[in-house]
Amino acid sequence: MSTDTVAYIQENEFDTLLTQEKVLVVDFTATWCGPCRLVSPLMDQLAEEYKDRVKVVKVDVDNNKPIFKRFGLRSIPAVLIFKDGELAEKIVGVSPYEQFTTAVEKLV
Repeated sequence: MSTDTVAYIQENEFDTLLTQEKVLVVDFTATWCGPCRLVSPLMDQLAEEYKDRVKVVKVDVDNNKPIFKRFGLRSIPAVLIFKDGELAEKIVGVSPYEQFTTAVEKLV
């Protein structure tokens, strides 16, 4: 049973969310990725802390390679933060929670 509070989305949902959400945080992840498991609880925490202002979602790169390639990503974990549909921040690799909150704070 997964305790993730952040939903996984598919490619078709991604474009819809980009147009709907003011600030969208996308965690590119995969089940086999060890470092991704370290980022996952941080995304859950971020989603909880900013639940009224920011939408946080996850994308499984194995099932959604086109989105992954669209943003020129080559490694995961990668967290992309969009504001009004535009890519505003890209954080690749395992980062401290503060790096995510600082990036989000600039946009909300």
